[in-house]
Amino acid sequence: MSTSPTVVVLDYGFGNVRSAVRALERVGAQVELTADARAAAEADGLVVPGVGAFAAVMAGLQAVRGGQIIDRRLAGGRPVLGICVGMQVMFEAGDEHGTRTDGLGEWPGLVDRLEADVVPHMGWATVEPPAGSRLFAGVEDERFYFVHSYAARSFAPLGDARFEPPAVTWAEHGDRFVAAVENGPLCATQFHPEKSGDAGAQLLTNWVESLR
Repeated sequence: MSTSPTVVVLDYGFGNVRSAVRALERVGAQVELTADARAAAEADGLVVPGVGAFAAVMAGLQAVRGGQIIDRRLAGGRPVLGICVGMQVMFEAGDEHGTRTDGLGEWPGLVDRLEADVVPHMGWATVEPPAGSRLFAGVEDERFYFVHSYAARSFAPLGDARFEPPAVTWAEHGDRFVAAVENGPLCATQFHPEKSGDAGAQLLTNWVESLR
């Protein structure tokens, strides 16, 4: 019987799902692409991918009761990994073209447009992980691949006695923005680890190994 961790990539109609599935399989996870609530609840890890508009991703998640699935997993201390817009929707709200959309509210704060000369931010960039980061172990000084026009540009979490204080990783494009968060069972990256070569593979390996 295999001891590989089981991972569900949440299939809600949006996101770079196939590349995420392949990347997770390559680092040793048993991966299922599904929106089935029971499978998502029972897997060792849940990945929430996302590309495109904040509002569209939220609508897709709502259609498969994604918010409830994520919230129940986190309440039980079961790991969740958000990627790109899958990270952004963990915040309270997103503001695109002056239209505000409620997010999942796992973290306080607003996702809005980057203040930079060139948007979208597209390409490889270094990040600034905090000391002792488990997600970035072995790749603290590596570059990761970003494609985004919006980001959370501050992070001031509410105190929660259930978990350690969040470990926040930063990057810069015009101004500083949140590149990743490690918050108990909830981790997320603004960049695409599945498109970030060896560094992204090591980060995914670190996350999958934490599921054992």
